[in-house]
Amino acid sequence: MKAIIYRECGTPDVLRCEEVEMPVPGDGQVLIKVKSASLNPVDKHMMKGVPWLFRVLFRMPKVSAANPGRFGRDVAGVVETIGPNVTEFKPGDEVFGVSPGACAEYACANAAKIVIKPAGVTFEQAASSPVVAFTALQALRDKGKVQPGQKVLINGASGGVGTYAVQIAKSFGAEVTGVCSTRNLDLVRSIGADHVIDYTKEDFAKSDQRYDLIIECVANHSLSDYRRILKPTGSCILIGGPDKEGMGGYMVILLKALVSSWFSNKKIAPYMAKTNQDDLRIAGELMVSGKLKPVIDRTYPLSETPDAVRYLAAKHAQGKVIITID
Repeated sequence: MKAIIYRECGTPDVLRCEEVEMPVPGDGQVLIKVKSASLNPVDKHMMKGVPWLFRVLFRMPKVSAANPGRFGRDVAGVVETIGPNVTEFKPGDEVFGVSPGACAEYACANAAKIVIKPAGVTFEQAASSPVVAFTALQALRDKGKVQPGQKVLINGASGGVGTYAVQIAKSFGAEVTGVCSTRNLDLVRSIGADHVIDYTKEDFAKSDQRYDLIIECVANHSLSDYRRILKPTGSCILIGGPDKEGMGGYMVILLKALVSSWFSNKKIAPYMAKTNQDDLRIAGELMVSGKLKPVIDRTYPLSETPDAVRYLAAKHAQGKVIITID
């Protein structure tokens, strides 16, 4: 079978589409015939070689010629075979969720990290959803405790997490302000934002508006900026960071945020979402109901995954970039 692998860390040039052995599902796993996968910034960071702490958190083995890395996480496809002790799925089931090495013709997934794909949702839509959907959902619902009528600002509203956060916040009854570039204003309005701010013309941190909750996808302002525009008991949830800082620099930002929150009722906190079936099912239900419409910018065939990663890294993407497997 064909799969995207890398034998060393670096730029998208290290990615190769090669013939590899078919994976065999282990205990509690299923083998998925992949129809679509999608890209996330975390895939790019892993490919580049993240700091040791992140390698430990994600249980990443060292990449080498003898032990190449597999690329991708978001997956949608059809169950091919099941491993021991899997009772929830059977061959032929259409599923979506999270699977290491999703950019391949076949991938093994933990049965606890996938769910049945709703009939009214395409494979491309389903593949676009897992990481960004449960990141946005958990940041708003669990960490941000969003309530109807609250004012929510989403910085980076046209990206993968941002487009989902706008729509999910609206489904909770929030008044949503999306921050994006000029070319993305219409897109962010179209997915339900009540207000939009063009960051090329206006700095939201200098406005007189105050927010109950900020979902920060790009972390391009200082912590004092966030505190200034938060209401007295407001929260800012950091779920993304600037590429120029690197993952190591982003860790410093997160640590500063944690320390600063000890001395203020205005909380600035990082959040790392957790994969679970309940939230994947909620994402599927929201898509079927029409409350959540995945924004898909481009699709690439498996062999052109390096080009897809370059496009994602250039910050051009509106919503998600999809890899399709024929």
